[in-house]
Amino acid sequence: MNDASTAARQLAGGASLNEALGHSAAECWPALDRAIRDLPPQDLGSYVAPAGRWLQWHWNAPMPSLRRSGNRWAESESATVIALCHHDGWVRAAALDLTPDSPALLPLLIVRCTDWAAPVRDRARALLSEVPAPALAACAELVLLLARREQGRFTVDLLDRGLREGPAAQAEALLTSEDRATRRLAHRIALDRGLLAPGRLARLAAGSGDASLQDLCADAAIASMRDEDHDDVLGVLLTARNGRVRAAGVTALRRTGRHDEARAWLTDRSGVVRACARYVLRQGGTEPLPLYRAMCTGEVTEPGAAAGLGECGDRSDAETLWALVHHPAAAVRVHAVTGLRALDAVTRAGLAPLIDDPSSAVVRAATRALLPHAAGLSREWLSERNAPDRSRAVRVAAQRLLRAAG
Repeated sequence: MNDASTAARQLAGGASLNEALGHSAAECWPALDRAIRDLPPQDLGSYVAPAGRWLQWHWNAPMPSLRRSGNRWAESESATVIALCHHDGWVRAAALDLTPDSPALLPLLIVRCTDWAAPVRDRARALLSEVPAPALAACAELVLLLARREQGRFTVDLLDRGLREGPAAQAEALLTSEDRATRRLAHRIALDRGLLAPGRLARLAAGSGDASLQDLCADAAIASMRDEDHDDVLGVLLTARNGRVRAAGVTALRRTGRHDEARAWLTDRSGVVRACARYVLRQGGTEPLPLYRAMCTGEVTEPGAAAGLGECGDRSDAETLWALVHHPAAAVRVHAVTGLRALDAVTRAGLAPLIDDPSSAVVRAATRALLPHAAGLSREWLSERNAPDRSRAVRVAAQRLLRAAG
């Protein structure tokens, strides 16, 4: 794909849209519109293609009737493109009448619906209203990109209406769009139309990398599930990789009366999941703090228990967490540091040795905990750890602490 300026010059030279742009992303069309408008009139005259010659002759002409004139413009896609992006509103308005016969020009018709000139904008909108809904849906990314413009609401409303009133497959096809705004619109419409079953919503939430869609689909799955859907929906949500989705599943255990099952997520690696598990247990009459204390004494097998103890314990639990700072498992040491931070029980002397820990995760956790206390650390001690023979994690930790210490 060429850049917009190159494509504009090629179109003025008679190249087709496919030759100039190829497969174009949505943002290419507004860029092409600007690039063609910025072409110098004198340069257009130097191109030997029909588009250049016609533009040079009619540059300051009144609104031409392109369809009846018999000129070369109506025969040239490139010339029509240039006319649609022309700086003269009369020329843009006249060129709009050529768009219904050329599906390739639909993106520029959509661009003209946000035109700053009201006559051009109104004519473009009238023509776009006659475009079949599936064709407009195929340009959803461009429509939503132009929605940011002052005059962009019309096309969004047209697209929205087409997706809500058209075949279900039309809206569902956009659920997997590569464009985030398009995916979000498609999911909202599919939910409003009741096109997605609870189990499918749960799978969409678990498989999405978009936090907004994770929340939207997880909440909708829980709200719409029936008794027979509980295992399907919760089974997906509770095993999702993303903590937000697991948290929604854990919270839903309360709605289904399965409070005690939240125990399994008290030690989740995500803090928000642990918090939801504690809430559900309390709603079911179980206090989580004794459970955490039991898990953190003796042989600790669940690293998240240390973090959970710090999150709901008191200062008397700091001694237990200090003992876990030296646990053989690196994951337990990391969560023990997290728990000490939650209890506001961090001391320089206690955590400074962890800067030399063989686990980079422990080093990072200790660094975050020590940053507010960096001023009290020895500059010489930190400089030694910034030496080339130290591991990268240790050097980065020393640099961060040195900066924090000023």
